[in-house]
Amino acid sequence: MEFTKMHGAGNDYVYVDARAMPEHDWGQLSQAISDRHFGVGSDGLILVMDSDVADLKMRMFNVDGSEGEMCGNGIRCFAKYAIERGIVPRSVGEVTIDTMAGVRTVVPRYDGSEINAARVSMGKPRFAPSDIPVNLDPAISLNRQTIINYAIHPGDFRLFLTFVSMGNPHAVTFIDQPVEEFPLHNIGPLVERHPIFPKRVNFEVVNIRDDGNLDARVWERGSGETMACGTGACAIGVASRLLGHTGDRVAVHLPGGTLTIDWDGTDEVYLEGPAGRGF
Repeated sequence: MEFTKMHGAGNDYVYVDARAMPEHDWGQLSQAISDRHFGVGSDGLILVMDSDVADLKMRMFNVDGSEGEMCGNGIRCFAKYAIERGIVPRSVGEVTIDTMAGVRTVVPRYDGSEINAARVSMGKPRFAPSDIPVNLDPAISLNRQTIINYAIHPGDFRLFLTFVSMGNPHAVTFIDQPVEEFPLHNIGPLVERHPIFPKRVNFEVVNIRDDGNLDARVWERGSGETMACGTGACAIGVASRLLGHTGDRVAVHLPGGTLTIDWDGTDEVYLEGPAGRGF
């Protein structure tokens, strides 16, 4: 099986052109190939497949074998992979990609002849509890279409969460201390599997650097802490604007690099960041 390893801000995936391949247990393959000791080592597996509604279809599997609806870092590299391997023509100005979260459009950015970044239209964020999904008291779910600063108590912590769906579920908390000091490896699994989240959740911890810059770490559902998360950065930018911390444009600084988020408070979220080849 031929594969290519690529990363977006350190969030790394193994890419396989599966268009002519028979169906496999892709989840099991993702578990094996993602192992950083006995496999290639990655945050998951991404497949290139044919689509009836877009240029190509992307399927994404996490380290634990579960399938994710969408991956913002992965889709930028997906477009780079498709163009540089000639699956779609280099002359295209954009690539449409079918995902479980809907069709997304990726505009590649070039450094000479090489694609080194991309801008992605990530769709409109959704906030209704049923869209996250999150199971809350019926009175809250019926009377509030946006849930901000909802308190939960994982372990000995009290966290205030803002819920955002970017096609996959996110819970964002803002803290006063540097994100490096937060015990993410202890608290992350408790939030991911908290009983209010029927499909688990991606968890973001954020510190406000200033009105245009946020520092963050992400506990990704099915993978654990990752160097970056594209949909997570979008959820962070959206939550920050909802809470009045930042405006329409913000840089989210993650351990693997910086992702730029644009959201006007109404329409689609736009994500821009690097796309690189691992080996």
